[in-house]
Amino acid sequence: MVKSTIKDVARVAGVSLKTVSRVINNEPTVKAATREKVKAAVKELNYRPDMSARNLRGNTSYAIGLVYDNPNPHYVVDVQNGVLETCREMGYSLQIHPCNANSDVIVEELSDLVRQSRLAGLVIAPPISENNAIIDALVERGIHLVRIISASKPPKSKAPCVYVNDRNAAYRMTEHLLNLGHKNIAFLWGEEEHLSSGERYAGFSHALKDNEIPENANFVIAGEYSFESGFQRAKKLFAMEKMPTAILGCNDEIAAGVLAAAKSAGKSVPKDLAIAGFENSPFSQQAQPPMTTATQAILDVAKLATLRLITEMRPQLKSKDMPSGEFIPELIVRESTRSAS
Repeated sequence: MVKSTIKDVARVAGVSLKTVSRVINNEPTVKAATREKVKAAVKELNYRPDMSARNLRGNTSYAIGLVYDNPNPHYVVDVQNGVLETCREMGYSLQIHPCNANSDVIVEELSDLVRQSRLAGLVIAPPISENNAIIDALVERGIHLVRIISASKPPKSKAPCVYVNDRNAAYRMTEHLLNLGHKNIAFLWGEEEHLSSGERYAGFSHALKDNEIPENANFVIAGEYSFESGFQRAKKLFAMEKMPTAILGCNDEIAAGVLAAAKSAGKSVPKDLAIAGFENSPFSQQAQPPMTTATQAILDVAKLATLRLITEMRPQLKSKDMPSGEFIPELIVRESTRSAS
């Protein structure tokens, strides 16, 4: 089967090669009727631009990189899918680059990636995106980037971002538990290098304060974003003379570890203990009982971050309807939370 070319699309649509190129590049200067003719021709001919050849022509790059260091496969897959979806819509190719956020040469590594792969820019996920020293160094080197971070308001930074308001969600999650009658609520941190950990703790702490509930320092325990960490910390809480009636894990893996520890200790959830997490991962969806959580819409976050990167590089594509860069996780109340007895 002969592969269709851009000349074939132009011939079928009855337009110039330049017009086809403008439509493929999503430039706003093309009339709607003409755009639809070109899109119809592209679909009829099953035309697919040759991204590698396109990048080699001229000085404009149509490839971006996704940079991450996150062991959570569910998060990573959603980010990849979101970035890839927008890349396809905007006519860009994608290069995925997992790396070590703690590497001493991370700035050089990412700079070399951009130069050697001729990338137009980078979408950077946590925790790399939340390291200001790394971000500032990349910006100083002239690298276009957009970062995905956890924050309660737009940060003051030279680098554009899309941010998830975890503090707001944690506040509402804690209020949900308080409204059920729980006053002894524990909070289990994730790694401190992730801003989401501190933001979720801040929301938890502020909700207790606003409801005049004293925070029990013994109920706030540092740890990791992992099942095992949640399991071990829950065991510590269960060994205390005065136990919490509810536990808020900094993510669903932690909460799932708490649930496993509760079952191994003969405790019934939600009868003896309420448990809640974050992220609406399969850990919360498939647990027994299903766990209360907060969904982050990571796919949409990644899509917007990619769109922002492309429009930062190509301002002519900016739309007045560009969504806000803030995402507020939505609470999902399930069977793992109940009224305190």
